[in-house]
Amino acid sequence: MSQTSPIYARLQQLGISLPPLAVPVAAYVPFVRSGNLLFISGHIAKKDGKPWVGQLGRDVDTATGKAAARAIAIDLMGTLHAAVGDLGKITRIVKLMSLVNSTPDFTEQHLVTNGASELLAEVFGPEVGAHARSAFGVAQIPMGACVEIDLVVEVQPEA
Repeated sequence: MSQTSPIYARLQQLGISLPPLAVPVAAYVPFVRSGNLLFISGHIAKKDGKPWVGQLGRDVDTATGKAAARAIAIDLMGTLHAAVGDLGKITRIVKLMSLVNSTPDFTEQHLVTNGASELLAEVFGPEVGAHARSAFGVAQIPMGACVEIDLVVEVQPEA
């Protein structure tokens, strides 16, 4: 990691260490680059290295779901770092999609997703980190996780 990049300095100020690239547990790859776009596969919420299980509106409250989404953003940045080698090469967080494992009457998926959106904007700054997004309530997520998030980012052209 570059010690001089403002992105890595912000991560250090926030006490965030990026995790290594996670090994996929199914038939997919962690990321795909197409031109200047990088598509990051969905990451589920993890706590202490295990799936962060639960359902919003039943046994997980909005604040806890927001913390889970923030944790996913950290994992996503680890994957971004592995994909491009330097987070300074990210020119825009384009789109974030969040799936929130929730009961039919839970309506705060957008507030849960803020945990990831706010951290990305804080780390990358408003011009790069602000993004389009969708937040959906779903009946279930793999391994019972409470939240899953994927990303589309724009990166600098390859040399």
